[in-house]
Amino acid sequence: MNFAKVLKSRFELDDKKKIIVMCAAVFLVILIDQLTKYLVAINFQLNQSIPVIMNILDFTYIHNFGAGFGIFQNQLPFLIIFSLLTIGIILFYYKKINTTYLQLFISVFLGAAVSNLIDRIRLGYIVDFIDFKIWPVFNFADSMLTISSICLICYLIFKKEAH
Repeated sequence: MNFAKVLKSRFELDDKKKIIVMCAAVFLVILIDQLTKYLVAINFQLNQSIPVIMNILDFTYIHNFGAGFGIFQNQLPFLIIFSLLTIGIILFYYKKINTTYLQLFISVFLGAAVSNLIDRIRLGYIVDFIDFKIWPVFNFADSMLTISSICLICYLIFKKEAH
């Protein structure tokens, strides 16, 4: 057996381990996102901004009534339905994913989507606070959605090129 096959077999997961990895990643993303949002909400006034790195990064507490980059403002029912559909599709296809990297990327994405959905249902808006001044204010879940999406796209592109 060659090294590549051994390495691959070490990182392939059975169904039970897949579920454990998915749940752990999902839970961790939700926990970090909800905890950071809670800490901001109890320690900041709405629209209050505190410099973290002068002229680069502030924490600015805002309520986002839309989606990323301010799109779909005040479209709460649509955003909830879209989130539920996205989460449902991910859960429906998750068992068919047999690559650890894909499972991780999709689990992180799922955790972020669920966490923002929790805000939408519980509050009617999303708490955002990470403010780089040159970019719309966002939160931990938004960054996980972006990073996991980029990783997923890169994985699919490079996997396709390898075949």
